[in-house]
Amino acid sequence: MMYSIYPSAIKSTAVKRTFFCVVSVLILAGTAVASGQRIGITAEKANMRSGPGTQYDQLWQAEKYYPLIVIEKKGKWYKVKDFEADIAWVHESLVGNISSVITNISKGSCNVRSKGSKDGRIIFTVERGVPFKVLERKKGSRWVKIKHGDGNVGWIHDSLIW
Repeated sequence: MMYSIYPSAIKSTAVKRTFFCVVSVLILAGTAVASGQRIGITAEKANMRSGPGTQYDQLWQAEKYYPLIVIEKKGKWYKVKDFEADIAWVHESLVGNISSVITNISKGSCNVRSKGSKDGRIIFTVERGVPFKVLERKKGSRWVKIKHGDGNVGWIHDSLIW
């Protein structure tokens, strides 16, 4: 006896194809992010480990919105690379598909402003390695509206972030 994956009410080939496409999209939506995709830390802090499990050494802690690039997935763990090309493993429950950036300046600090231009009032300054969630990218410019994990919001020039 042969079984069909299609409900018995589906007869036409076109409807079967549509059904197959919808089911495929739903299945793919629940799968892991692809290698090379950028993700961000969603937890307040995440332990970055030397291997895919809690038994591995903690290399460092990453704070909320810390951006990462996926290298591979093993079970419920992602092998990732950060803005300094450091590689570690992080559990999938601590990351998500959020748009995030991190300050990437060689020395000193950079300004976060009240509006997306050099005319904007300086709200606060940050050093290298401070992560932010991207809220908006100003069209026709290189300014990015960002939010820190503590709730502070402002604008930063994209030459200062990774």
